[in-house]
Amino acid sequence: MQRCIQLALKGAGYVAPNPMVGAVLVYNDTIIGEGYHQQFGQAHAEVNCINAVPEQLQHLISSSILYVSLEPCAHYGKTPPCVDLILQRQIKKVVVGCTDSFEKVNGAGIQKLQAAGVAVVVGVLESACVTLNKRFFTFHQKKRPFVLLKWAQSNDGFIAGDGGIPIHISNEYSNRLVHQLRATEAAILVGSTTVINDNPQLNTRKWIGKHPTRLIIDPQLKIGNDAHIYDGTTPTIIFNKIKNDYQLNVQWVKVDADQNYMDSVFTFCYQQQLNSIIIEGGSKTLQSFIDAGMWDEAIVITNTHLQIHRGITSPILKNHQLVNIQTIQTDNICYYSNLNNELL
Repeated sequence: MQRCIQLALKGAGYVAPNPMVGAVLVYNDTIIGEGYHQQFGQAHAEVNCINAVPEQLQHLISSSILYVSLEPCAHYGKTPPCVDLILQRQIKKVVVGCTDSFEKVNGAGIQKLQAAGVAVVVGVLESACVTLNKRFFTFHQKKRPFVLLKWAQSNDGFIAGDGGIPIHISNEYSNRLVHQLRATEAAILVGSTTVINDNPQLNTRKWIGKHPTRLIIDPQLKIGNDAHIYDGTTPTIIFNKIKNDYQLNVQWVKVDADQNYMDSVFTFCYQQQLNSIIIEGGSKTLQSFIDAGMWDEAIVITNTHLQIHRGITSPILKNHQLVNIQTIQTDNICYYSNLNNELL
C-alpha cells in the first residue's frame, strides 16, 4: 500500500479534479505490475497496473492480489468502471486503502466486488490514503475547494515594508518550493492590493508544471491593465462589484453587494471543478479566511536573518497545529493544519 501511495503521487498536478491513485498487483509477494492515474480523463491506476504486467506473466493475474490506494470505481465516467476490469481478469482479492466518498462511488465499487465473490480488505494505511487525496475529499465532502494558505515573513513578523513596499523575504530555494506547490493546486488567489503593490505573475515559471487558475479579488477594479495578471497566459478570474465580462482568457465575475467574496469564490470553484486554492496574499485576504475558519493547511516561511521593523504585519493563525518544520538556508518553513477542518 505504501508503494501505491508513492505511485499515486506521480499524478500530482495532472489528475485533478480526479483523485491521485496508485495500484500494485502482487503474486506470491512479488510485484508483477504497477500503475497510477497519470492524466485527467485517461486510464485509471488499476487499468495501467494490469496493462503493465508483462505478457509472460499475464496468466498470473487471476491468482494475484490487487492493492489500490482508493476504492475502485463502479460507474462510467470518462473511462469504464475499474471494477469491471477486475472482475473480467478474475482477480480474487483486492486490498483497498480507503473508500471513495464521491457520490457516484461511495462504497459501490466494494459492494460490486464482494457481490461477485471477490475478497475485499478495506482500510490499510487508511489515514495516509485519505491524506493523499485531501483536496479531493475536502471538495466532495465539504462542497468547497481545499484551502492552503501561504506567506513569507521576516523574523520580526512582517510580510512587507511601510506602505506595502515589496521586500524579497524568502530565498531562491524556498521560492522554487512555492512554485512547486502552485503546480499542484488548481487555483491561486490574491487580493487587489497584492497585485497593485507586487505585480506578481502567479505562475509556475520556477518549476515544471501547469499554471494554476488565477483568482483575484478586486472589488472596484483598481488593478491597472498593464498588470501581469492580464497577460492572457492562463485563465484569470476577477471577482468584483462592477461587471460580468470575458476577454483574452480573463473573466470578470460580478459579486452582488450583499454577497460574501469568500462564498462567491467557493461557489465558482465548485462549479468549475477547481478543487484546491493556494492563497498567497495579502495579509487582509489571508486573515479573512483564517477568521472565517475556511482554511485547511498553512505554510509560513520565515527568513530568520531578516528584520523589517516597520510595515505590514503577518496574519495570525487560529485553531492551528504545527505539523512539520523544514529549514532551507535562511528560511524556516512551518507547516500547519487547521484543527477544526480535519478529514479523519
